[in-house]
Formats: sequence, structure tokens, C-alpha cells
Amino acid sequence: MNASTHPLVDAVGTEHMQAPGARIVSLVPSITELLCDLGLADRIVGRTGFCIHPAERVAAIPKVGGTKDVNLEKIRTLAPTHVIVNIDENEKPTFDALTAFVPHVVVTHPLGPRDNLALARLMGGIFGVIDAAERWCADFEREYAALRAAPAGPARTVLYCIWQDPWMSVSSDTYIARMLGEIGWHVSALPDASRYPRFDWSSELVAGLDAVLLSTEPYRFTETHADALEQQLGIPVLLVDGEMMSWYGSRALAGLRYLRKLRALLE
Repeated sequence: MNASTHPLVDAVGTEHMQAPGARIVSLVPSITELLCDLGLADRIVGRTGFCIHPAERVAAIPKVGGTKDVNLEKIRTLAPTHVIVNIDENEKPTFDALTAFVPHVVVTHPLGPRDNLALARLMGGIFGVIDAAERWCADFEREYAALRAAPAGPARTVLYCIWQDPWMSVSSDTYIARMLGEIGWHVSALPDASRYPRFDWSSELVAGLDAVLLSTEPYRFTETHADALEQQLGIPVLLVDGEMMSWYGSRALAGLRYLRKLRALLE
């Protein structure tokens, strides 16, 4: 194991030491996948029910509830040395409770595609797979370079929908928005200033849009939803793969390729 040349500092400024023999509980589905791809599946002793990739590796890992409704007693029984959480996906009270009995709680918060490099290096550095993390980073850089080298299309204003009843979107201060920004697409500004704003449809809102994007998660929008809304609004409505747009870690590699295909749909 090589010594890390990158500081092992998480999203809230906590410095972590190398722990190659760690027992890990991951409460972040995309990071569970990344850990497996870095060769750490046998060190993961717990995961959420939403940690579904890679299916053949996670099937044998015990579940500890969901990302929001974590079963703390199950985690306590598993006696992890490290629990990985995310500022967007997990609740602050969960973090507070975990710190009372877990030696190391690693907080993550990628805000844009290139933050995946620091994320991979943080995981690789803490858990002793630095070489695997660097190989992953090299793969990411190749995919990112390919995206940047592709011909740029016109700027677009889109509304990215993650829920209905109530209708909800994403603000510019989100990973999804920054993914879209890589292809020159910008999310519509809404009156609700929260990171995941609620909104109501109006003629004024639609008039300022080039397209509406319906995500397959967390709400399970389908092509049927997209077709119906397109007829109602009279502008393009695209169904987009929510995992490709919002999962960091391993899925970000495929997500960069997906962005090139997505851009072509409005060209």
C-alpha cells in the first residue's frame, strides 16, 4: 500500500487516517458501488436497501434500512469502524447518533462531476486502495476529456423534474445541475430558492424553457409521463436516467458518456 499524497479530509473538514482493515457501513448507494469497484466489497459489512449496484456483490451484504430511515441498532450490531454518509442523502440526526458509537463517520458531499476525483481518492486513501483509486481517476479523466472534446451545442434552459404531487425540481446548486452544465444546459431559476424547489406550472415558466427533463428517480417517471406532459406543454419533454445524472462515484463514468447522448437529443 502506497502512502496517500492527498489529504484525507472529508466534506465537513474531519481528517481521517488510513484504515486498510476497516469494517465499513455505507449509507450512500453510489458510494457503495464505488467501494465495490475499488475492490472493497469484502470490507462492507452493511448497506442501505437502495445500495443495489453491483447486484452480484451487494446481495450478500446486510441491509440497515434506507438512506433516510437508518436502523441504528442494526449498525451497532455490525460494529463498523467506519460509516459513510452524505449531506444530501442522509439526515443530520442520523449523523449525530452515529458519532456516539462509530469510531469514524466519513461525510461526503460531491457538488459537481470533477468532485468525483477527490471522492475516489478519499475512499482509496482511507481504505488502503490508493492504486485502484488512481486507476479510477485516470478513467474518469479520459471520459471527461472526451466529453469536453465533443462539439458544443447551443445553450439550453431546462427544467429537471424529480417529483410530482408536488412538482419538484433542482436548483443550480446541485450535482445534477452541474452535470447538465457540462453540456451547456442550465436549470430554470424558480421562485422557491431551496436546493430542491417546488413549483407550479404556468405559461410564463414554460415560455422560458427549451425542454423539460423527467428523471427516473427518485420519482419513477416513465415515457408515458413524458408523452403526456409534452402534449400538454407543447415543448420537448425527455425522460432521463436519474442514476446517470445524480449518482456520483462509479456511475459518473457512464454518466459522462450519457451526457453526450443527452445533448444529441435536443440538437
